[in-house]
Amino acid sequence: MPSLADITRALPDYKPGDLPVDTARHIVASCIKPLEGSELLPLQACLGRILAADLLSPINVPAHDNAAMDGYAVRGTELAEGLDFTIAGTAMAGTPWPGRLQTQQCVRIMTGAVMPTGCDTVIMQEVVVVEGNRVRVPAHQKTGQNRRLAGEDLQAGKPALHAGKKIGPAELGLVASLGIAQLEVRRRLRVAIFSSGDELRSLGETLDEGCIYDSNRYTLTGLLQGLGVEVIDLGVVRDRPEDLEAAMRTACTQADAIITSGGVSVGEADFTRALMARLGEVAFWTIAMKPGRPFAFGRIRSGASSAVLFGLPGNPVAVMVTFLVFVREALLHMAGASDTRPPLISAICDSPIKKSPGRTEYQRGILSATADGLHVRVTGAQGSGILRSMSEANCLIVLAPDQGSVSAGQAVPAWLFEGLL
Repeated sequence: MPSLADITRALPDYKPGDLPVDTARHIVASCIKPLEGSELLPLQACLGRILAADLLSPINVPAHDNAAMDGYAVRGTELAEGLDFTIAGTAMAGTPWPGRLQTQQCVRIMTGAVMPTGCDTVIMQEVVVVEGNRVRVPAHQKTGQNRRLAGEDLQAGKPALHAGKKIGPAELGLVASLGIAQLEVRRRLRVAIFSSGDELRSLGETLDEGCIYDSNRYTLTGLLQGLGVEVIDLGVVRDRPEDLEAAMRTACTQADAIITSGGVSVGEADFTRALMARLGEVAFWTIAMKPGRPFAFGRIRSGASSAVLFGLPGNPVAVMVTFLVFVREALLHMAGASDTRPPLISAICDSPIKKSPGRTEYQRGILSATADGLHVRVTGAQGSGILRSMSEANCLIVLAPDQGSVSAGQAVPAWLFEGLL
């Protein structure tokens, strides 16, 4: 891997204290790579895991041409010769009809049943008239209709799933349909977290005057569990250099990535940035964004161990926003996932938003679908300490750095939380 200095040296107008969001994302992406290591797991244990190698289908799916709906299987060439057919038998799913059709014969067929020999068309049962063992078919039927072809879904020897795919419920069913009971998946990414600050108290402790309960570790734990990583919680660390160094060294030997909250602003008690530089490299520590301006990224070492480090702000909303903008995508890439960035959607903003050019802003929004399309509105006050606003929101409104204020009725891009959180 290239050093952070090599990466940043190649960037024009690199300013580690006031970095554009896109430049910061580029630096992060350039400094990480998928981890090595995989394990073979039973299929039912693979939900949320990342596929380590392409999965080739051992069979065709479906294995045979079959009926896409209940109806009557016929030869398409006979549709033009006459529209009355004699029923020769019945084909059920799992019980094929074994015979061969004579001229102007058909087979009663159920959804999923194997197409009888010579048949290539299914007439849906709702459109025919049945009189005894005779079936009258209406005109304008098309050869090949209502038939699923063998291998139409998956072909033997071709990839059914590609490496990097996150295994969800649909993937579990797809793999089971191939008769495969085990999957090779990437090993779990290990992420250590801790909060720093003398004012922080853990749950269950007495809340002294001027102190607050640490909420960030619980927010981060929830965000990380949603990514399927292994979380190593190192608790609250006091703002003392020796305590922070001990926590970072411990985290470095146990985890692939470290996430801290607090300790990266310009306050005189903030040691994290200096400690990162002493233990390794710091690429940047301030981002031209709101909320989340103080955000540090680097790589630290302890003996033979190393880990990337994300130094998040202390304010609860800024923690979530910087995680979603930078950390989530980076961790997914490290875990080996191929699909890491959710798409932006466009919605009409129902209320004006005040903004000055210069920074990327992420406003908490409430997106709703109406008869005339998607609409979004802000949750109210956008202070970076108002965690309630993140609970009320279902998206982030993304305002570009060169953009000014938004007028009511103007279209804005948004990130839906669904799929992010």
